[in-house]
Amino acid sequence: MADESPIPVVVNGAGGKMGKEVIKAVSQAEDLMLVGAVDNNPNYQGQDIGEIAGCGTLQIPVVNDLQSILVLATQEKVQGVMVDFTHPDGVYENVRSAIAYGVRPVVGTTGLDSEQIQDLGEFAAKASTGALIIPNFSIGMVLLQQAAISASKYFEHVEIIELHHNQKADAPSGTAIKTAEMLAGLGKTYNQTVVKETEKLPGARGSLAEENIRIHSVRLPGLIAHQEVIFGAPGQIYTLRHDTSDRSCYMPGVLLAIRKVTQLQSLVYGLEKIL
Repeated sequence: MADESPIPVVVNGAGGKMGKEVIKAVSQAEDLMLVGAVDNNPNYQGQDIGEIAGCGTLQIPVVNDLQSILVLATQEKVQGVMVDFTHPDGVYENVRSAIAYGVRPVVGTTGLDSEQIQDLGEFAAKASTGALIIPNFSIGMVLLQQAAISASKYFEHVEIIELHHNQKADAPSGTAIKTAEMLAGLGKTYNQTVVKETEKLPGARGSLAEENIRIHSVRLPGLIAHQEVIFGAPGQIYTLRHDTSDRSCYMPGVLLAIRKVTQLQSLVYGLEKIL
């Protein structure tokens, strides 16, 4: 009979906007058990994370020492999971630390480059530890990406626009990069040049991803997370757009990832791989 003990969960970046939503979702899930909350904000140290997240007292104090909490997550009957919504500068080391302690990482922080992801994948495989790197936890975004792949069979020109709040540290977004990678992986080159382009201001045409796909990034207060994939052909434009109005939309995907990562023995990149 399978062990029905709840999955221990550590939330790293617990005091951030996404972290607070994860705290709420995990604390309300019967099959999950919040065992630790990590955040570097000095104003949160020692405070109850439930009070910070607005979901009532949880008797889990915020600390800034990830490794001490990872040790705590390994003391339960079931292998623990670390959910990471922190900063691109520290996420690589966070994930390596979790794997080293035998805690399975679920990573929503973007900014990891392809070499870092490959290295983490090799490290996770050697440790036979599941890991999930998810650029976007929204089911709607997965559907948009699938629709974009379908459309790419019929269009030769495409560009991506991603729009986020002005507190996002990395650009382009991990979701936009992932979308471009998915389109590039179909084995065709897009956007054949018809004139010699000159940028009067550097970057005016956006960043250039694989297979000649352009990505444009917008950062403004008032935005949360938005993406457009625009296909063009003579006489028509086909636009796919996903808009986020509340971060709670990511929580079904986060909870799914926490449950699925316990069944993995290696690193998986992308929510679509576990649906």
